[in-house]
Amino acid sequence: MSRLAAPDYAVFGCLLGSSAVIGIYYALKEYISPRIEDTEDFMLGGRKVHIVPVAMSITVSFMSAITVLGTPAEVYGNGTMYWWFVVSLLIVAIITSEIFIPTFYRVGLSSTYEYLEKRFNRRVRLLATVMFIIETMLYMGLVIYAPSLALNQVTGLGLWMSIISTGVVCIFYTCLGGIKAVIWTDVIQGCVMVGGFLALAIKGSADLGGYSEVWRICEENGRVDFWRFDTDPRYRHTVWSILIGGTFFWLHIYAVNQAQVQRYLCCKSVNHAKGAVFLNWIGLFMIISLCVINGTIMFAHYHECDPLKNNNITKYDQLIPYFALEVFKDSPGVTGLVISAVFSGSLSTVSTGISALACVTLQDIVKPHTDWTESSYTWFSRGAVVMYGAFCIILAYFASMLGAILEAALSIFGLFGGPLVGLFTLGIIFPFANAIGTFVGMIVGLGIPIWFYIGKKTIVIDNEFTRRLPVSQAGCWNYTAPINITTTPSPSDDFEFTQIYAISYNFYSCIGFMATTSIGVLISLCTGGWKTRREVDPKLLCFLLDHWLFCCLPEKVKRWSRFGLNRYVEPPPSPQIKDDNEVPSGDDWKVTPKAQTSSV
Repeated sequence: MSRLAAPDYAVFGCLLGSSAVIGIYYALKEYISPRIEDTEDFMLGGRKVHIVPVAMSITVSFMSAITVLGTPAEVYGNGTMYWWFVVSLLIVAIITSEIFIPTFYRVGLSSTYEYLEKRFNRRVRLLATVMFIIETMLYMGLVIYAPSLALNQVTGLGLWMSIISTGVVCIFYTCLGGIKAVIWTDVIQGCVMVGGFLALAIKGSADLGGYSEVWRICEENGRVDFWRFDTDPRYRHTVWSILIGGTFFWLHIYAVNQAQVQRYLCCKSVNHAKGAVFLNWIGLFMIISLCVINGTIMFAHYHECDPLKNNNITKYDQLIPYFALEVFKDSPGVTGLVISAVFSGSLSTVSTGISALACVTLQDIVKPHTDWTESSYTWFSRGAVVMYGAFCIILAYFASMLGAILEAALSIFGLFGGPLVGLFTLGIIFPFANAIGTFVGMIVGLGIPIWFYIGKKTIVIDNEFTRRLPVSQAGCWNYTAPINITTTPSPSDDFEFTQIYAISYNFYSCIGFMATTSIGVLISLCTGGWKTRREVDPKLLCFLLDHWLFCCLPEKVKRWSRFGLNRYVEPPPSPQIKDDNEVPSGDDWKVTPKAQTSSV
């Protein structure tokens, strides 16, 4: 097996060194600053970060090593249907920018889950916080494991040595520099990711005679596949499973996940935050498209000799580093760039995750019960970064037991994501939703997807639904005999109850969302939510039909969509005092329950 050369290690060292330097820079900047150290600076960058670095940080935060390794492997084995996630991400960007971001800015949050206490009560907030901590730690363990696997494959470095080095570097610059260091290292790591993908795509397609030849080979072998409109939810990837299920999945990450909302709140204004979301989509389009392109190039390169069947690799997730070593064996330093791209995806996601975990721990668990100085809170945040980073390193061990890393990662977020989106949807869209209804809806919405996930592990899913495409060994040098191919029978029309467990993992978020919102609405109406809806602060609500897109609708329809309430009107920037003895306060701008009354 080939190994990295000295120039490759130099490129890799520059990535790690630049990340560490940024952390040290912001730590020194805070140290020499005459200002009192503030948790808002450490966690939110003082809410003054420019739109471009925020957008780049949002892009790479969850386009991690899971994407770098898993997406090309997905395309190699299953075809190009994965690209449709780009469309679902555009839908998510529109919903996030027009519904969730304006609401969070009106309320003035530091933690996403502060909203839930203002809207419902502390129990609902703590439930959501605990769910976020559990899912993020599980995901971070998986993200640390993925690039460590790549390094182990190409350098021979021990797996645990790779895992520990990944975690330590992330802890170092996140602990020292806070969110500003995380964002600016994300910018560098994003550039490295794009550079590595481009280098691999250009050299890989050139070696085969151009991308037109790659496309021809993929078409002949069934890898070019964009038009699967099957309505059976058991099919793993179809247009419907990706557009519907994918939208709910990514909505959880981009609309209500603390790691992303924390970045929106770093922006100077709500309009900057909205702009960052759409700039982020452009970056996502580039990265996902490059991953799909590299997947097709790898298949064209190995279409006559599959590396896994030839025992060159042990998992398809190792294809990218293996391919990079082979393609750039005569180009010292470029393999290091590709491996750095894999490592960059992990660094950005892990630093984002542990920063968000520290923030919610401080804001949702510690601050409500303590009265410390700002400096003490900041030092606690740094300690929390170290603690969560250490936990994630430990959890990385268990990630090796989850199988294909892409589906494992998406399944983890799918189980928790739908209920969390449903919880915030109940609060923002339905003024009659109350704490009892949302709490019960959340528990049910979490239980049903977990039931499906566990049930799926107990059955054998027909290959017709997984659509794993065939690979060949005919061109391998040690190939001696044809492979006996057994034709998979078409799925039976006789429905068995256990077949409901075969539903695509893309629908886990959708199922959780529907269960949470439907149960939440029903229980809320049964426990007096309709009578108390006028007591809800209008700042916490968003009425969909009041959006400018629906300006042509009659007012009667809009009043119906508000459930008998008036929409929130932003106060003027400079309030006029009508009476010399009257001093306006923040409460003077709140719409009272009486003012909300409207005839329907």
